[in-house]
Formats: sequence, structure tokens, C-alpha cells
Amino acid sequence: MNYLEVTKDVYKEAALTPDVGLCCTTTPIWQFPGLSIPTIMQEMNYGCGSTVHPRDLINNPKILYVGVGGGMELLQFAYFSRQKEGVIGVDVVDEMLEASRKNFKEAEEQNDWFQSEYVTLKKGDALQLPVEDESIDVAAQNCLFNIFKVEELKKALKEMYRVLKPHGRLVMSDPICEQPMNDTLRADERLRALCLSGSIPLNEYIKLLTDVGFGTIEVRAKRPYRLLSPEHYPTNELIYIESVEVCAIKDPMPSDGPCVFTGKTAIYFGNDDFFDDKKGHVLLQNQPLAVCDKTAAALAELNRKDLYITGSTYHYDGGGCC
Repeated sequence: MNYLEVTKDVYKEAALTPDVGLCCTTTPIWQFPGLSIPTIMQEMNYGCGSTVHPRDLINNPKILYVGVGGGMELLQFAYFSRQKEGVIGVDVVDEMLEASRKNFKEAEEQNDWFQSEYVTLKKGDALQLPVEDESIDVAAQNCLFNIFKVEELKKALKEMYRVLKPHGRLVMSDPICEQPMNDTLRADERLRALCLSGSIPLNEYIKLLTDVGFGTIEVRAKRPYRLLSPEHYPTNELIYIESVEVCAIKDPMPSDGPCVFTGKTAIYFGNDDFFDDKKGHVLLQNQPLAVCDKTAAALAELNRKDLYITGSTYHYDGGGCC
């Protein structure tokens, strides 16, 4: 049995018997006015962060969510969409799709505004999405793609890119790990299915996105996730895993490479009212400006004594250059 079949079995079990500790999120569950999330959905929240960001969800977007879990994020997306078939959920596990349908009926009872027809559930594979080209405004996945090995991950990202409209957004949450993992961990199919041993470094994660063609990348959050200790896992050292929330935007690729925002900021503190680098970036006196890593590096190369460039916070929330 290969790791994809093991993954299906793990999440079939999780659909039939909710497992609160399977892949618990480190992000507080969004609270919106008039939104009540059934307890069963929270118990089946098999993610490592959140993919629901209000600033992505304006102008009645068409939304795709891959790997439905218990339906919680589908419900949250529907809160913003509120249109028939405005949200599409795709999953390869029949039992998870059926559990979500049942959970939506409970959500209808708790939310006057919600109708199950707002969400369309489809049986399908992330490697071959049952969705038309350039038909989606916002695509999302939570703690699914880290399960894939590199070749499958590339296919899944290409599929997301294919279905997104120009300037559409792919919002993802996945575990990442900067330390190398030994071959035993990497080869453990159940640990991979449990969102542990498939974690890769953030720079590799971002490069896979830009290689597909996404011209803008936003690293929106990075948080502690898990610790693999020698007492409980086949490792001789402690391995620290974080969760990351990333938005990849289907913008044209700039000629000088992608714009990757990791939370860096530039501050001009000279004597003039502003500083203009003549490349489209105007910094007002003592007013921080969010900049992508590429712009931060270019500004640093100027070696000006009146420019201060911060390090990456890994918490970017829009605005700034580019």
C-alpha cells in the first residue's frame, strides 16, 4: 500500500470517528457575526492553520477548497459567498464527503443565513481536479499538500494554478520544517499521512509555488506546530515543525523574479520628507513600508545610512510595495 492509500485510510477513519488530536490547528477559529460553527465541525478541523481571510473574499468570489475535512472552512467561506454553488469542496474520501454533508445539515439548523446548496461537494483528486480552467477566484487547501511527495505536490500545485482566474489566489496552510529529516521519518507513510514527516523548508515550499508560475507570494503567518522527540519518533534529535499560512497570487511573473513578502519593512529616517528609489518605491519620512524580499535586498544594496530594513517577521498582511 503506497502513502496515498494510507492517507485515504487515515482520513476515512477520521471521518467515521472524529479524531480531535489528528491534526489540530494552532490558529484560533474565526468568529464572525451570525456564524455558528457546529461542534462536530470543530472536532473534525483537520488543519494546521486557517485559509479563510476576509480580504480575499470580496466581490462574491467563486471558491474552491480541496480536502473538505468536516466542512468547517467550507462553511466559513460560504459565510462570505452566500450564493448557490459559490463554494466547491473536493475530496477523494467518500466517507469525508458524506460526513460533511451531514454536518452542513446541522449548520443549517444553527445558522439562519446558511443553505447547504451554497456548497457543492465533488468526489475528486487534488492531482486531477474536477474543475474547469480559470473558473476559480480563491482556491484553498489546509494541511493536505504537505502529505504529497515532490512529484505529486508539483502536480497538485499545477492543478490549482490551472483552475484559478488571472490574479486569483491560492491560500494554503501547511507544516514546514527547516531541519533535515532522516530517511526513516520520510519513508514512514503513516507519519506522512498525519502531516508530520512530509514537512519541507519554507524556501523550498515557496520555490515550488513560483516554479508553477505564481508571481506574488505572501507569507501571512508562521506558528509553532509539533515537536518530534526521540522518545516518541524514530529520530536522534528534536525536530521542530511550524505551520505556515501562505497566499500565492496568479499575477504575471515579473521579469526580475517573483515578489515574495515575508514581513520585511523599509523605514526612511533622513532629513527629507520622502525617499524615492526611482524604481516605484516612495518611502515617507519615518513611515514603515512593507516591502517584498527582492525590494528589501535592492534597498539594502544602496548602503544608505538613512534607510533601515527589518528582518522577516513571516506575518505579512498586505499593502506596501509592488
